[in-house]
Amino acid sequence: MTGNKGLTYAQAGVDIDAGNALVDRIKPAAKRTSRPGTMSGLGGFGALFDLKGAGYNDPILVAATDGVGTKLRIAIDTGNVDTIGIDLVAMCVNDLVCQGAEPLFFLDYFATGKLDVDQATRIIEGIAEGCAKSGCALIGGETAEMPGMYHKGDFDLAGFAVGAMERGEDLPQGVAEGDVLLGLASDGVHSNGYSLVRKVVEKAGLSWDDPCPFEAGTVGEVLLAPTRLYVRQALGAIQAGGVHALAHITGGGLTENLPRVLPEGLGATIDLGSWELPPVFRWLAEVAELDEPELLKTFNSGIGMIAVVDPAKADDLEALLIGAGEQVFRLGHVIPGEGVSYSGAIL
Repeated sequence: MTGNKGLTYAQAGVDIDAGNALVDRIKPAAKRTSRPGTMSGLGGFGALFDLKGAGYNDPILVAATDGVGTKLRIAIDTGNVDTIGIDLVAMCVNDLVCQGAEPLFFLDYFATGKLDVDQATRIIEGIAEGCAKSGCALIGGETAEMPGMYHKGDFDLAGFAVGAMERGEDLPQGVAEGDVLLGLASDGVHSNGYSLVRKVVEKAGLSWDDPCPFEAGTVGEVLLAPTRLYVRQALGAIQAGGVHALAHITGGGLTENLPRVLPEGLGATIDLGSWELPPVFRWLAEVAELDEPELLKTFNSGIGMIAVVDPAKADDLEALLIGAGEQVFRLGHVIPGEGVSYSGAIL
């Protein structure tokens, strides 16, 4: 057919050819994440996964979804989008492992006003890297080009992860008074509290390209350090036995997240002198004039995951986690009561 003088979808701002080009560009990255159970590549209307192929006999599925929050603003403003996909994966798969589940597959949702194929490829390659490091297959996703919905250059991300465990192996399970709290170090701010972080940077009169006042690199580079992935290490600890619960320390900090894995009638006590507050949090607290309670319920404060473990297995599990590359701190233990109580000082 020729001679069509009407409007086209491309003239309305949606480039289907660019979307197809993106799928072709990211297929190699997705292929690198293939694992037992993967059945199909990208491009279908749905993504298939074989639970028996993954080695499960009587599986329970666990699902998680999340985004990256306003950390995206820093990635967009600096143009450094290469690791934001790792954050997206980490925020989902770190939650899955807290239920005792092995992450199996991941899907992403990428939305923008005008699709930049090069930018989107860099983002999704970061997602693929996070998946590969977590043993999780990137088996599908959606790219939405929506002119008029986003300012020029802006985009948003959401992630969806599904994992599994054999029936009866879910966590938390068996948490008891006297259990030991093993804290696993974070790699910085991770992906929570960035609305406050951005306010602090503004208050300090800094730009993203300025030298960071507390660490080598620019402000933007340091604050874009990706969320640490705890999946392989945590699964190894679970398989070794003695892990009663895992708590991913995200929004709400230590104060709000640890109680989520404690049964009614049990609380926790944490010695704030058992680890050193990383420089980024000390700087944030000083500039924002945060008091200790506000710091501990806003940021991870240097602890990205807590394992609640059998006291008889604590030494072995600590050694196992250290051997897997984790920095581990004995934070405290489970006590009768509710919530988290603190001793010592972190500021």
